[in-house]
Amino acid sequence: MGKKGAMPSYKTVHDYINNQNEEARIILTELRRLIKEAVPEAREIPNYKVPSFTLIPETKPKQQLMIVAYAKYVSFYPYQRAVEHFSDELKNYELGKGTVKFQFNKPLPKDLIKRMVVFRKNELSNK
Repeated sequence: MGKKGAMPSYKTVHDYINNQNEEARIILTELRRLIKEAVPEAREIPNYKVPSFTLIPETKPKQQLMIVAYAKYVSFYPYQRAVEHFSDELKNYELGKGTVKFQFNKPLPKDLIKRMVVFRKNELSNK
């Protein structure tokens, strides 16, 4: 985000992505594509003022997936169990609680991201 003041609200994921800087737009667009590729039925919704993806139709969006732009990176939120499950493959990335930070101008681990999305969908399906 890197902007001062209250976080703006966007009506769609598309609006959110298009209002970010170019570096963030590239990563957000690719993450969006990878999520939809991994789980074609994923539904996009603005949630907590950021792009969220409901992986299981007709379920509450809380704690599904989110992507968020910051000043120097984009965070991907597959939630804690996914981060823990793939921790060996994520050792070259900065991690937070349930999040992976992708720095600008570095390639995304596309296959890993898709596997994390499927893992999260399966985790939610088993609840």
